[in-house]
Amino acid sequence: MFADRAKIYVSSGKGGDGHVSFRREKYVPNGGPDGGDGGHGGDVIFAVDEGLNTLIDFRHIRKYKAEDGQAGDKRNCRGKDGQDIVIKVPEGTVIKEAETGKVIVDMSGKNKRVVLLKGGRGGNGNQHYATSTMQAPKYAQPGQPAQELTLLLELKVIADVGLVGFPNVGKSTFLSRVTNAKPKIANYHFTTLNPNLGVVDLEGTKGFVIADIPGLIEGASEGVGLGHEFLRHIERTKVIIHMVDAAGTEGRDPIADIYAINKELEAYNPELAKRPQVIAANKIDAVYTGLGQENPVEAIRAEFEPKGTAVFPISAVAGEGVKELLYHVENMLESIGEKPTVFEQEYFPERKAGYSEEPYTVSYDEKADEYVVEGPRIEKMLGYTNLESEKGFTFFQNFLKDNGILEQLEALGIEEGDTVRMYGLSFDYYK
Repeated sequence: MFADRAKIYVSSGKGGDGHVSFRREKYVPNGGPDGGDGGHGGDVIFAVDEGLNTLIDFRHIRKYKAEDGQAGDKRNCRGKDGQDIVIKVPEGTVIKEAETGKVIVDMSGKNKRVVLLKGGRGGNGNQHYATSTMQAPKYAQPGQPAQELTLLLELKVIADVGLVGFPNVGKSTFLSRVTNAKPKIANYHFTTLNPNLGVVDLEGTKGFVIADIPGLIEGASEGVGLGHEFLRHIERTKVIIHMVDAAGTEGRDPIADIYAINKELEAYNPELAKRPQVIAANKIDAVYTGLGQENPVEAIRAEFEPKGTAVFPISAVAGEGVKELLYHVENMLESIGEKPTVFEQEYFPERKAGYSEEPYTVSYDEKADEYVVEGPRIEKMLGYTNLESEKGFTFFQNFLKDNGILEQLEALGIEEGDTVRMYGLSFDYYK
């Protein structure tokens, strides 16, 4: 079964918390802090696997999480780093943020291995916070939180040339003749349910990759039939071969078909309609031009060649005219150049705003009958806040609330009128 779209959840590892401990040895009753640092959380890494050509594996496993970093320990022991998780995808997979649909990374070109989400850094142990005025800090830095995202994976095949047209116009027959691809062929609509890739080897040229996109129908750009599922596969192509049944073996008008398919391409992605096209008027071996009947190939030429689109009469079954078409396509590719189509990044995963790495503690000093709030986070906040101004005091109150300090004070049993001490400043607590 071919699968070219999947939705998954990924999460990096949380950083391990720093440890609070003090050196305790014989004859050293008041040793200094010796809390170790936490380990870093594991990263989420995407890597291209050349052996994959479908996203089918993601239908069964939808959650991917890297390992958390271990917490630090006493005696300056650092926690172990969490293990990275490596997610393998086929080349050409575009990774998007699911809610916005914006591109995070296109796993093609030079993007063979990408760190999508960094694991959280491990927190510092209390040994890092000893100062001349605070020689026994009872706080340590928490590990940074994990990053998480819901992703949309879309496989857009890597091909230079896209082969489009209504069902049953002979695309699969053409592909099997000009490449090493072996598509399944039968005489009914929507025969090809998977995009088929093949390499065209032309004497005296570098050759090119061609993708047979399953038969499109009117309304494909709106998702009718399997339209959306397959239109994405021609978004990378530089040239489009538009194949029609020139003989009208099923009673269709080839000129009307060309306009109908181009309309679908433009509705899905206006850039697609601007790609250089060449028309392959297939099944000329079945064309019947009786007395007074116009040659349908000439009618197609008269309609499209004045607009700059070349028309090549071919017979995919007999091989007639095929080589001339392929050399023309090769020349078109040469004039366009080598630069592959790689989708630019639109979404940049970032950590949650407002997260502070600096630690703090909230405790109750029984001897002084005061609640004590201390730590580098508090010290820094007081350093840049003017508490004498109304705006500064409002900021101070919001800081205590947003960082969960008021909640912790209430959990310790603080009541209105009780005293809170912060680095030499004392406040009466009122709700």
